[in-house]
Amino acid sequence: MKSKNNAVDKLERVMFLQRVVDREIHHLNYSASKIFHQPFTLELAEQLNSNEELAEQLEAFISRFCRLQDTLGDKFLPAWLDILEEKTNVAIDNLDKAEKIGVLPSVELWLELRQLRNQMIHEYIEDLNLLVDALQTAHGNLGFLMGVADAINTDLSSRGIGR
Repeated sequence: MKSKNNAVDKLERVMFLQRVVDREIHHLNYSASKIFHQPFTLELAEQLNSNEELAEQLEAFISRFCRLQDTLGDKFLPAWLDILEEKTNVAIDNLDKAEKIGVLPSVELWLELRQLRNQMIHEYIEDLNLLVDALQTAHGNLGFLMGVADAINTDLSSRGIGR
């Protein structure tokens, strides 16, 4: 009986995370549309101290970008691997498995995007050029993160799980 309950718990968890990721993508797209309706340039970054609305929109984008990557890598991906009855391990091992299975196009790019967090969160106060580059890279790779979520969702759907 415990085994059946455990399987139900796994299914409920992965479907919950599927809904969370969908919401996070929706909110991230909204924030991206506010920040990137025009190119984010050094001139815009220089306005951050005087333009509270822009600063708030930027914080929302950064937070939502980081949250989506955290949810995907730390929760959704391991829950999906669990459904596949793959042994979950430390994050890098889970990413390697996801790449081998085909839902993650590049562990290397994933890790590079992970490094953007420090540039977007900590460095921008001192180095606006670094901030602009990091933001443009993050924005340019939204499709990558969303593609990972979509690939996991497609796999779950092919197994009759979720949507």
